[in-house]
Amino acid sequence: MFLFPQQASLARPLPKSKIYQFAKPSAAVKELFVRQIDNIVWQYKLAPETINLPATASVEEIQIFDIALKGAECDLSVLRCIDTAIPFKLFYRVFKGDSVRFTTAYKQVANDKTVIEGYFSSDWLPVDTPCQALPIALNLQSLYEQMMQSLLPSSPRQHESLSEQIARLNQLQQQQTECKKLEARLAKEKQFNRKVELNNQLRALKQSIEQIRG
Repeated sequence: MFLFPQQASLARPLPKSKIYQFAKPSAAVKELFVRQIDNIVWQYKLAPETINLPATASVEEIQIFDIALKGAECDLSVLRCIDTAIPFKLFYRVFKGDSVRFTTAYKQVANDKTVIEGYFSSDWLPVDTPCQALPIALNLQSLYEQMMQSLLPSSPRQHESLSEQIARLNQLQQQQTECKKLEARLAKEKQFNRKVELNNQLRALKQSIEQIRG
């Protein structure tokens, strides 16, 4: 969690209707907003005029949204809807009772189309957890990349760009999901020959996972 400068504070409530206006969510996603989200506040705006860091072509501003939950869940469809409605880089502070977590999507906007390449979150923390100062940066892109790195599960490889690291982590997540499915199938399989085949597939997949993780 970061300590944001007071001059970047906005504390503006963000009506759900505004998000619906730009994202045009389905009825099912609107229902998730109603059932899961108590309120959304546009809490901070990190921009040249608020923190005196120059913008770049890819990072013009960084927004911090506070989301208060009604219960224990925040479906990613809700965050995806907000990210679709708002083209700037967004970080969320999601509050659940006395706990909070920091969440963001790695997204790119090209030709007025938003491409979201996965969500990354901190653990749930007590709301009174001490915050760290914002990273030292020369521009908003450098600040964004360092904030993003704080939520990634592993460090970048040597000479690996943020986009390359995200692609690798997404591939890792996909293969880990496939590994769990294979393990479940193996546990249920009765035929010996099929068990051998699944074991070989699982061994190869685990080796691939270790190479991606390494």
